Amino acid sequence: MPTRSGPPTLAGRWSILPERVRDNTLRAHATADQLLERYGVLTRGSVQNEGVPGGFALMYRVLTEFEDRGRCRRGYFVDTLGGAQFSTTDTVDRLRSFDTDRGAAQPGAALAMAACDPANPYGAALPWPKGDAESGHRPGRKAGALVVLVGGELVLYVERGGKTLLSFTEDPGLRRTAAVALAGLVHERRVDSLVIDKANGESVHGNTFADVLVEAGFSMTPRGLRLRRQV
Repeated sequence: MPTRSGPPTLAGRWSILPERVRDNTLRAHATADQLLERYGVLTRGSVQNEGVPGGFALMYRVLTEFEDRGRCRRGYFVDTLGGAQFSTTDTVDRLRSFDTDRGAAQPGAALAMAACDPANPYGAALPWPKGDAESGHRPGRKAGALVVLVGGELVLYVERGGKTLLSFTEDPGLRRTAAVALAGLVHERRVDSLVIDKANGESVHGNTFADVLVEAGFSMTPRGLRLRRQV
C-alpha cells in the first residue's frame, strides 16, 4: 500500500502555516510595532520606504493612538523632519544619553553597511545628499549597494560589486576613515571582494581618491583598485 496519497514530486516535510490575521486593526498595530523596533525613530520617509499598505496616513493614525496609550512618544528627534516623528521610550532615553556637545568635538565613528539597511537613514528618513551631478550616478537603496557613514554623515556610496564609488566630502580625514571602514567589510568577511573602477564618475586610476584606497589596503590592478578577502 502507498504511504502517501500525493504525487511523488511532492517530497519533503510539510506543515500548516498560521492563518493570516484578517483583522485590519491588529495587522496595522503589528506593522507599527515592527517599524518602531526596526527604525528606532519612525518618520514619514521610513514608512514610505517600506511600502506599507495605507502609507504614512494610516501609520500616523495608529502611532497617534499608540502615543495616547503611552506605547510610543512623539518628538523632534531628527532635525529638519518636523514633528511627525515617533519613537519608543527606551529609544528616547538612549538618545538622551548621548552628549552631543562632547561628541561634536571628537571624530565620529565610521559605520559601513548595506544601503538598504534600516540603520541607514539616507533615502528613507533623510534625502540623499547632493553629489556630482555630472557623474551620471545616483545613490539609492539598492540590493548589494554599500554606504559608509562617519559621525552619522554619509561619506561614501558604493554601487553593487564596488564598480562605482561616490564620495560626498572632500575632507581627507573623513575619506581615510571611510575607506578604512569600507576595507573592513572585506577583512571581516562580510564582503568577499571589492573592485573600485570609477570614483565620482571618473576612472579611479589617477583619481585623488586612489591614494586613500591604497592606504586602506586596496591594490592597483588594470581593472581598478581591488581588495580581496584573504583565505
